[in-house]
Amino acid sequence: MSTEDHEGAPAPRRSIAVISHPDAGKSTLTEALALHARAISRAGAVHGKSGRAGVVSDWQEIEQQRGISISSAALQLRFEDTVINLLDTPGHADFSEDTYRVLTAVDCAVMLLDAAKGLEPQTLKLFAVCKARGVPVLTFVNKWDRPGKEALELCDEIEQRTGLVATPVTWPVGHAGDLRGLLDPTTGAVTTYHRAPGGATLAEERHLTPDEATAELGDVVEDARDQAGLLPEVDVESFLAGRTTPLMFGVALTNIGVHQLLENVVRLAPAPGPRPTADGGVREVDAPFSGVIFKVQAGMDRQHRDQVAFLRVQSGVFERGAPVIHAQTGRTFATKYAATVFGRDREVIDLAYPGDVVGLVNATSLAVGDTLHDPDGPPVRFPPMPAFAPEHFVTARAADPGRAKQFRKGIAQLAHEGVVQLLISPDRGDGEPVLGAVGPLQFEVVGFRMEHEFNAPLRTQRLPYEIARLVTGSDAELLAGARNVEVVTRADGARLALVRDRWHLAALRRERPALELPELLVTPS
Repeated sequence: MSTEDHEGAPAPRRSIAVISHPDAGKSTLTEALALHARAISRAGAVHGKSGRAGVVSDWQEIEQQRGISISSAALQLRFEDTVINLLDTPGHADFSEDTYRVLTAVDCAVMLLDAAKGLEPQTLKLFAVCKARGVPVLTFVNKWDRPGKEALELCDEIEQRTGLVATPVTWPVGHAGDLRGLLDPTTGAVTTYHRAPGGATLAEERHLTPDEATAELGDVVEDARDQAGLLPEVDVESFLAGRTTPLMFGVALTNIGVHQLLENVVRLAPAPGPRPTADGGVREVDAPFSGVIFKVQAGMDRQHRDQVAFLRVQSGVFERGAPVIHAQTGRTFATKYAATVFGRDREVIDLAYPGDVVGLVNATSLAVGDTLHDPDGPPVRFPPMPAFAPEHFVTARAADPGRAKQFRKGIAQLAHEGVVQLLISPDRGDGEPVLGAVGPLQFEVVGFRMEHEFNAPLRTQRLPYEIARLVTGSDAELLAGARNVEVVTRADGARLALVRDRWHLAALRRERPALELPELLVTPS
């Protein structure tokens, strides 16, 4: 896919993430967006549907077996004259770290709501993170073909629980479970749909003028117009300022309302702009090349077992083969193997522009949060990636002692990707490391990938800790002999105290008042 227009100038860019609570339909919507952008010919987000292939964004075997997204996926689409860099994210709270890293690499988010469930706990956390990071949010209410809440009720819920005022871009004609079409509140026109079998191809659309819609659909259209008229119109300034959220309705599974969503991503989502730097400054979008690594993923190519570092271009122009500086080491980094990524598929790319995601293949020296920049321009470093304090801990060891080398390699790789945190206890050694995670499903992913990618099945044993704190100053000496505490070293060299629970932590502080044990860096939630 060309990312330039016919005159050789870069096409406009939009960089978005699709986020939601689990089971709201993110991967289905991602497939539908790709289908409407003509990037694929048939969608495949629902398993077991005749004629539908595997999910483009959920390419890992464990994702296909479990039917959930466990890792973010990058896709580049072209809609009309605009290049859209789309990142599909995991919805499950156990994989929050991956989702939050993605939110540092986009300029806008599409929040997906289930029409029946409305705002769920993870939805609220994601709205809060977007607000804290200044990421404007478009909201898409999905599954309107099933019974659910009233549209105005959902608008009230959004405003009361997030502080964002919903401004309708489209409005449903008919209640949830009886969708007759989608109203354009600005013009009064209505689009009706004839669903394709299984949603594998585009739904047929009919565009009715206001008079035609009234004549064909009657009072239900007037009701929709009256309801939409109770809400304020879309205002781009307040949307970008994080005070309002443009609201759309549809059915991702049958591709209803998806075309309007794409149109409004192009119309409303901001283009890439200046990005904050670690020293408190900003990097202008027209400055020399710079970019940040927001994700590292191995195992995408089963034949070669290579590793891909995902780079968000922050400024300037990325040129494949041009040397760049790795800010964390000051060394030159070669960019010979660079590609655009579409799920697990990739295509060599020569140029990339701000907002684009570039896959750097076999970039084993790069880690999440690293900065690359042009050697001839001013040096720059972007802020570190957010991290969560782990709340679940297990010990891991190779099920087959003869696979110890593969075991160590695999565990180190998964820690490097950020799948889990690798913690070494002086008493256990690196043959039985402690793994820390935000949620227990991360350990299931580790076990699956260790067995299938590294041929090193492991055995884990749960540890009774719920809290991790940084060990500073004389904390290690003060903790000597303490019960229900274990001091470990993280892969980055930081020392952590693992504590059984908050009651034991409070008791420790009472018994040893000189303890510092500060909290680990966490993402706002």
